[in-house]
Amino acid sequence: MPQSIARPTMLAVAGLIAILPLSAVSCSAAQKALDCGNTAVKITGDINEVSNAYSNASNDSAAAGQALQKLKNDLDQLGKNSKDTDVVQAINDLNTQVDKVQQAVNNKQVPDFKPLGSAASNLTKVCTG
Repeated sequence: MPQSIARPTMLAVAGLIAILPLSAVSCSAAQKALDCGNTAVKITGDINEVSNAYSNASNDSAAAGQALQKLKNDLDQLGKNSKDTDVVQAINDLNTQVDKVQQAVNNKQVPDFKPLGSAASNLTKVCTG
């Protein structure tokens, strides 16, 4: 299951990076594209850590929780630093999905990573749209 989230997220980041130069038509658009690019790269790494930590949770049960907390902390920081309301909303939606994964892990259930990947893809769409 972790690979199912990693590939779409990596494709979304690759698409974002390819589109960034096209988005830079004004100073504010360039700043948004730069902010979004940095956000997408950081979030992709964090989501991969969550996926890897969860897949190895039987070896280190605390790793999944720590990776989720790191992702949440990074999302909180990125949300505070973003000035674009659409980006902030996409980050909030991503936070909601992180909370759902955290609840599943806490309840010793198998988390559904698909909505987390969809929320990450939505962040990319907001950045490129």
